[in-house]
Amino acid sequence: MATVIFYEKPGCAGNARQKRLLTDAGHEVEPRDLLSEPWTPQSLRPFFGDRPVADWFNKAAPSVKSGEIDPGSFDEASALRALIATPLLIRRPLMQVGERRETGFEPALVEAWIGLAEPVEGSIEGCPRQ
Repeated sequence: MATVIFYEKPGCAGNARQKRLLTDAGHEVEPRDLLSEPWTPQSLRPFFGDRPVADWFNKAAPSVKSGEIDPGSFDEASALRALIATPLLIRRPLMQVGERRETGFEPALVEAWIGLAEPVEGSIEGCPRQ
């Protein structure tokens, strides 16, 4: 099983469910606070791989939902500046196993990458209100 460094928004119910899915599959989860991490362009950029820049953003962030911020209007450099200045805009979780890094919790991707104990239908990203 894998050791997963898991950058989360503390208190997010969605991130709690994602961590539970990982631990149920036998993975060791090392939670980190996404919002207080001292991000740099060099430390953040690898999590996004070849995803389009708009997919780097948390679509549930208040300023994105309100239309104040349009993720599609950023180039790579300006997106990194915005995400580092306001980490709540970062799509979460950020996960690292070894040298591989990923953003978001896409069940099929996580299953193929490190495995999950049970099938998960649909999206489980976001932080549902309790």
